[in-house]
Formats: sequence, C-alpha cells, structure tokens
Amino acid sequence: MHSMPENAENGEKQNEPLRRRSFLNGSLAAAVAATSLTGGTATARAADRETGHGSDTSAVLKAGAGRAAIAFPASLLPLDGFTTVHDDLHVRVLLLESGSRRVALAVLDLTSISTEAIAAMRTIISAAAGVAAADIVVTVTHTFSAPHVQAASSGSGAARYVEQIKQATSTAVATAVAGLRPARVGFGTGTCDVNVNRDVRTADGWWLGTGESGPSDKSVGVTRLDDTSGKPIAVLVNYSVQSSVMMESVMASGDLPITADLAGAAAGHVEEQYGDDVVGFFLVGSCGDQSPAFRSKRYTIDKDRNWTQVDARDAGWILLTVQGERLGTEVVRVSETIKASAGGATSPLRLLTDSVTVDTVPGGHPTAPTKTYDFTPTGTAAVPIWILRLGEGVLVGVSPELSTDTALAIKKHSPFKHTAVMSMLEGGAKNMTESRSYARITYEAMDSSYAKGSAETVAEKIGEILHSL
Repeated sequence: MHSMPENAENGEKQNEPLRRRSFLNGSLAAAVAATSLTGGTATARAADRETGHGSDTSAVLKAGAGRAAIAFPASLLPLDGFTTVHDDLHVRVLLLESGSRRVALAVLDLTSISTEAIAAMRTIISAAAGVAAADIVVTVTHTFSAPHVQAASSGSGAARYVEQIKQATSTAVATAVAGLRPARVGFGTGTCDVNVNRDVRTADGWWLGTGESGPSDKSVGVTRLDDTSGKPIAVLVNYSVQSSVMMESVMASGDLPITADLAGAAAGHVEEQYGDDVVGFFLVGSCGDQSPAFRSKRYTIDKDRNWTQVDARDAGWILLTVQGERLGTEVVRVSETIKASAGGATSPLRLLTDSVTVDTVPGGHPTAPTKTYDFTPTGTAAVPIWILRLGEGVLVGVSPELSTDTALAIKKHSPFKHTAVMSMLEGGAKNMTESRSYARITYEAMDSSYAKGSAETVAEKIGEILHSL
C-alpha cells in the first residue's frame, strides 16, 4: 500500500506557505548572483589574479575558529512547523590568513538559507574579521529538522529568526578573530558506514528507501588545523550523507523538534572529545542520493515492491545518538593519526571561483514514483564553483546536491591526494544527479532543475581547474 510521500525529503511540510522546492528554486538565480560576486565566468586563474588570490608560500598560515548557538526564544516558536528545540543549531566560522589574505568559511546547521541572510552574514564577518565579501564561503549542513531561513520581509517571525542567526554569526566570528594564531594543517581519511544509497526500485518505478546495492561513499575526510604547539584549533569533516535521521518525525506529544541531526551530533562529538576551544565543522558531501542508514521516519518496501512509511517517533533519538557517535568516533580516530605539516608554519592558501554553464529543466515536484517523465531542456544556467586550497589539500564545492558517482569522479581525477567534495554552498540548490538517474527516473532526477549531463559537465570543469593548480 502506498502512503503519502515524505515531503520533508525536500524539507517541506504540508499546508505551509514556503516549501523547500520553492525555496531552492530561487537558488539558480542566487547562484548566478553569487558568480558575479565571486569572480563571474572568468577562468579560475583569471578570477584568482583579478582578486589578488595568489598564494604566498612564504607567508605564515594563521587560523582561528568559533561557534555560537542560534537562540530560539519561546516567543519565536512555533516556526515553519517546528514547535520545540531538542538540541542547538550552530553557526561555526573558520578564519584563515596567509600574508595579507584572509578567507572565512561559515557553516550553519540549517537545511538551506536565503540570499538575504547570507548577505547579512557576509557583512558581519567582513566587518569583524577584515575579510572581503568574495572571500567568505557560506554553506549549510543540510539538516532537515531546522526552520527555513526566509527573507526578513516575509514576516515578523522570519525577521526575528534572521536576527538570531546574525547574533550567532557575530559571536562566532568574534571568537575566531580572537583565536587567530599561527597554524599548521594536516589531512587524514577514514571509513564509516552510517550512510546508504536512498534509491530503490518499486513496482511503480524508482523511489526513496534503503538502496543497499546502490553506490555509497563511505570515506570520511578529515582536515585538522593545529597551532604551532600541536594543539588543535579546528577539525573539518567531509562525509556524504543528508542529516535526516529525525526528518519529519513527530513525537508522541505532537511536537516537531528542531535538531542539528547527524551533522550536529558528529561535530558535537568531536568538540566534546577535544574541549570547548576546538570547533568541529561538518562539510556535507555528495548528499543527493545518500541518507542515514537508520531513520526515525523511514520508507519500507514489501516483497511486491510496494512502499509505505513508518515513524519511530521518540524512539528515533537513539538512532541519531548511535549514528552520530559512530561517525564522530571515526573522525576523532582519524584526527588522532594526523600529523600537521611540520615544515614550518607555511602553507598555500588560495580561494578560486569559476562557473560552468549547463542546461536546465523545469523544477519538478515528485510525489510518487513514475515510469515516464519529460526531461527536455528548456534553458541554461551558470553553476558557480568554489575551490579552497589549504596546504596540500583542496575543498571543492557547488550549490546543488551532488550524487555519489559525481563526487567519486571528482576525487578520482583530482591531482590532490586530499580532496573534499562539498554540496550545499551558498545556501544550497536542488539535486544535480548523474545521467543514470535520468534513465531510471529517480527522485533526484525529477527533483532537479538541471538537465541530464549537467553533473558530468560540472565534474569535468572542476577537474580542469584542479589540474590548473
């Protein structure tokens, strides 16, 4: 028997004015605007020269990190359907300096964030840390159990929510500035099995579930920044999974709780192990076709390939605790094996931006599996690309939710041993899946605003840029 589809696969809730599909539909336009902000359609090398992004290998690398919780006073709830707070959402800021250059990375425990709120964050970070707006990279962890960040003009609740995010940003960046000091960087890779491919075949076509036989990247990329005495400053985690253990799971009380979910639990575990002065950053990887292996509200498929949903409600928290602890434990294990660069405190620091044009299709609104769908391209869009080189490693990011095959292809062809592939930069965008998904007519393909072949085009462009470094 078929149940109603889980709209929160796109972070939306029934009968609410703003749904995630509508929210992220604006991300194509926002991404184009971001391209003009960070370098336009010029080549990566040109953008690098024009904005003074060349690395100075004789300069001393410095790093500082800070975090702050986003406050949810009782007067702010309910908000976007959420009625209570289970655990805090955070803003985390990493500040990097090399010579006269400063770069900032801001990571928020959110599903997505509006262009307006990002602009406000950039203003705060730029004023507090002396970082040019174009050198501030903003991304989200993609937890589905967080209210959407709408434009402040959309209502008093939205305006107060944005103010809370701005306050947390101000506190986090102030801590990062105060803690800025000479640093060294090191990298490591581990393995953790808490993600699973979410594409499954049903009687009516491909849909969402637990696709054990599908591709899944189990690697855990860890970047550790230490001060010159060897004390950790920050630990960055790159893992491919949506933070959706508690997505749309309603408690026995009727509450829909806010939680940083898997990303927050993993980063929190790292911070608990290292102490308050160390900040853990979760950088979401190829999350488009990946979900946690165990979810509170989950899809089930019977022997006849019919699908339905079951909600564990309050019992779901143990699933979050165990999986967050498991991922966090592996991050700490890998971190403890890392020896930060010992050849002095120097380390190349470069932030490059570029874009690539791809075909687009009308954004879909998948509510059930189907065996027919029209993917005819109707336009084009520029897809911004961000690349941050830190020592011998690189962080590569785009706005859309990439899928496993795309991220693995980027890593395979990267000349850098340590390559972290990130989704959901600049507030996030809808899925950009590999060509096979269009043939199968998966959820990710129907949900996408990008045409078949876009992911491969983006991966090829990223490869060209990485090899140019």
